Amino acid sequence: MGFKVMNGIGDLIIQCIDCFPSTFSEYQMEKTKTKAKENLRTHMRALLEKFKDKTRLKAFFNQSIFSGGQVDYLVTKHEGIFHVFLNSDVIKVFGDNIEVVNSQARRKGNFAEQKVVFLYNKTTLAELEMRNDSIKHYKQVRFNMLKPKAMYLLLKKLPITLKYNEKVLVHGDASKKFGRWKTKK
Repeated sequence: MGFKVMNGIGDLIIQCIDCFPSTFSEYQMEKTKTKAKENLRTHMRALLEKFKDKTRLKAFFNQSIFSGGQVDYLVTKHEGIFHVFLNSDVIKVFGDNIEVVNSQARRKGNFAEQKVVFLYNKTTLAELEMRNDSIKHYKQVRFNMLKPKAMYLLLKKLPITLKYNEKVLVHGDASKKFGRWKTKK
């Protein structure tokens, strides 16, 4: 339900999925593959336009990373240390610092506008794309983020505000909430 309420983003993602024929074997026919990829371009351009609105972009990050607010923290291990970030901090940092573009055809036989690319400092931080590379991964939407680049951005923008212990560092506003739960007796 989460993506459906983001002012058309969910519907556009469904339209991206529906660009492809119902079976992988049908998709493998060259003419069908070309048609599907051409059809996908329109919907990926429309997604890009939606993501240019920072409010929608932040809502997308909230849904895709934090399951619409059901998850409070992003915790990642970096150089042997666990770093804890509050969901709202991550959403703000990504939403305020990321630029969105469509992918370009880099080689002969490739198609432009097959992905929405999320850039930080002109380099790819994340991508939203359709997976159609095998029967197992056919008609799937994939949102993947490059951890080193995401960590660089988060560590740059969200200072350490609490050293919970030797292996856990808490950043930004996460220190206002992290560790304040009660253990059951």
